[in-house]
Amino acid sequence: MAPARFVSRPSTPHREFGPPGSQAEASRQTHARVPFLVGLVICLAFAIAACGEAADPDPAEMDPTAEHVHDAEAELGEVAFLTSCSDELQPRIERGVALLHHMMYAQAATVFEEVAAQEADCAMAHWGLAMSNFQPFWGSADIEAGREHAERAVALEAPTDRERAHAAAALAFFEDDGVSYAQRIRNWEAAMEELHEAFPDDREGAAFYALAHLSVDPASADHQDRASAILEGVYTEEPRHPGAIHYAIHVHDVERLADDGIEFARAYEDIAPTIPHALHMPSHIYVRLGEWDEVIEWNRASADAALLHPAGEYVSLHYPHALDYLMYGHLQKAEDDQARAVLEELASEDNFEPHLASGYALAAVPARWYVERRDWVGAAELEAGVPESFPWEDFPGAEAMTHFAKGLGAARTGDVETARAATERLTELEAASEAAEDYYWAQQIEVQRLSLVAWIDLAEGDADGAVQAMTAAAESAGEMEKHPITPGDLQPAYELLGDLLMEVDRPEEALDAYRTSLEVWPERYHTLLGAARAANAAGMEEEARDFYTQLATLTADADPEEREGIREARERAGSG
Repeated sequence: MAPARFVSRPSTPHREFGPPGSQAEASRQTHARVPFLVGLVICLAFAIAACGEAADPDPAEMDPTAEHVHDAEAELGEVAFLTSCSDELQPRIERGVALLHHMMYAQAATVFEEVAAQEADCAMAHWGLAMSNFQPFWGSADIEAGREHAERAVALEAPTDRERAHAAAALAFFEDDGVSYAQRIRNWEAAMEELHEAFPDDREGAAFYALAHLSVDPASADHQDRASAILEGVYTEEPRHPGAIHYAIHVHDVERLADDGIEFARAYEDIAPTIPHALHMPSHIYVRLGEWDEVIEWNRASADAALLHPAGEYVSLHYPHALDYLMYGHLQKAEDDQARAVLEELASEDNFEPHLASGYALAAVPARWYVERRDWVGAAELEAGVPESFPWEDFPGAEAMTHFAKGLGAARTGDVETARAATERLTELEAASEAAEDYYWAQQIEVQRLSLVAWIDLAEGDADGAVQAMTAAAESAGEMEKHPITPGDLQPAYELLGDLLMEVDRPEEALDAYRTSLEVWPERYHTLLGAARAANAAGMEEEARDFYTQLATLTADADPEEREGIREARERAGSG
């Protein structure tokens, strides 16, 4: 039978983006409109849902791919998740499932709360609330709240085996105390594998299983390939399935698969034209390919939409998350006026959703502003823990960004004492990540710490020690894949190695480091500039001219006085 469909409505135009004042005022006006809009949307949704007429389903014969009439709140793609709850609630339940696939967890929770309020013994409403309380790919969960709903979903004993399997799988994540987040993900993945084997025709179960499998080890080629195969089956059956497309983008957000991710980036562009995370996701592929105009366009739209989708009392994590990608894109094109406006826009908001994605962006955006522009004095003056209202102690990987930028700025301006203090704090944050079994961030912070050690050694005259430490940092970074919350490292380690090798007059080795960095992160401003200068210093004039030409093309719309290297690239690009 045909899958369920959500009816679309036209998306709102993007707000004009400008300097602080106009943007901050637009933001405040947007927040003021949110309660009215949310109320209007809910009223319309229930009015439309009340118009549908259908017989109560026979639980013994329910088909998870059955067709239903859906509300007209906004287009979300196509899902099918028939349950034994009241027929009139089916559009809301499936809407909640679609929002889960879009990783709009706060909004999904709101939908499932509405369902539970109308039908307290709807097991799948409580399953949905449990699923809304953990974010597999982001490493975040509310264990207490999620466990309560998962236990309730199991206790209600839904009349179908499939529903009971979904409830049990959710509880597998939340049950037991003293369990690490990584172990909880493994428990959920094992339960979802059993569900998928028992109900292979359940597309939503297949999509969630693929997400679970990928979440266990996103950097594993085996996990990427297994998840990809599962998602390909869902995508083939339903080309507008939000989970299949969304999770496939995450699968392809790795160096070896990025080129093949374009199909899914394009497919996601019109799935949910008003949903912040859906607007953002194509840029995970575009940032891998150095397609900065696409990164800028989609994240500007995502940030604007995110202000219309608050997470309860908080500014949604999707807002700062999009601004980080937006900042990154503008800085690579040397559009520094636009990047400055992003920095000030972020500072105009407060009360951010307490989440790793929020914290990372809050630290990364100001750090990028200084590091990408090589303003080492400004970087050295960065202060950690801003804004103070954010729970930084819960997110060592986010706080580390500030200390890394501060330490790098200090080391490169000769302030070894401040750089050492930053290194010491990184050591503490690395230990905290290891204690939490968050080994990705432990390794990431180790790369940052080793990089600071290298530049401190150089500042103290130990060139050999500096090269050794920076090489170790680069090799460690080369073993890692990008975390999905970031568009890229503050400064890629191989680019940083190239910079250091240029400082000690080893241009041939520096060029190799820059080439290695460009293989992973193409079209980066400073990698291209560094490679051009290294090739020139090594006597490779033709290769230097090629790099200068790339940089001149990349910065064609930039002010040559705004950034070091632009005029140099334009002058050298056409020289013989």
